[in-house]
Amino acid sequence: MRYYIVDAFTDQPFGGNPAGVVLLENGAFPSEQLMQRIAAELRYSETAFVQQNEKREFTIRYFTPAGEVPLCGHATIASFGVLFQEGILEDGTECLNHTKAGDLQVIAGKNVMMQMASPEAMAIIEDQDRLYQIMGSEREGVELLPQIVSTGLPDIIMPVRDVDALQSLHPDMKALSKLSEELDVTGVHAFALSTDGLTAHVRNFAPRYDIDEESATGTANAALTYFLYINNLLTPPNKCTYLQGEAMQRPSVITTKLEVNNDCEIWVGGESYIVAEGKLFV
Repeated sequence: MRYYIVDAFTDQPFGGNPAGVVLLENGAFPSEQLMQRIAAELRYSETAFVQQNEKREFTIRYFTPAGEVPLCGHATIASFGVLFQEGILEDGTECLNHTKAGDLQVIAGKNVMMQMASPEAMAIIEDQDRLYQIMGSEREGVELLPQIVSTGLPDIIMPVRDVDALQSLHPDMKALSKLSEELDVTGVHAFALSTDGLTAHVRNFAPRYDIDEESATGTANAALTYFLYINNLLTPPNKCTYLQGEAMQRPSVITTKLEVNNDCEIWVGGESYIVAEGKLFV
């Protein structure tokens, strides 16, 4: 099996969010135990295992070092970036990606765009004081209410007062992991609206899955886009740009596209950079 280390949501090495990508040469998935052990060995927040079914049809399974997840945005961007850069797909090829979060459309190329699962606004966080205390922040000066939103993975979308407050977050990871389990969410996606040409600056924390902080998260930024839409801060059609990973010195640029016809459709996109590749002898 060929594997790649790919920085997603960036066009530079050592930026963005690193992911493992494993191309399955014989077309069959190995055992879940082996995929889990490979993900733990590579030690990235997610490793994608890519099975090619037809020329433009794929099935991808995603593993963190701790377990399988239904979908991962940055690992999808990394996977289809690899498929383009290896010449398996041409720029602009429309593909179908089968995931445990549903069947999603992906446009491969230098800049990969992926359709997210249908957005769903879930519960508003009732104990807001507990949430902000766990995150090492204050509720004062924040008008929007934190809410669980999903575009494949449920996250707590948490507004903070400004960019300085965002960069000052210092979560209690043990308490956040417990809260995430109680609410059955991936983690917290905190954001501050921007006045510097970006839509927002963001940070993402998912200690429930052994990820204290992540430098780029496609699904969570799609969920944020839907959160802004339902709170009347976006008018479709609309394109958003988010900057993530600043606190980790791995800046990532994530773009989203919001379209509303009969249904609400959100796409997430970005570039990727292959840092290393090799062969797994397992």
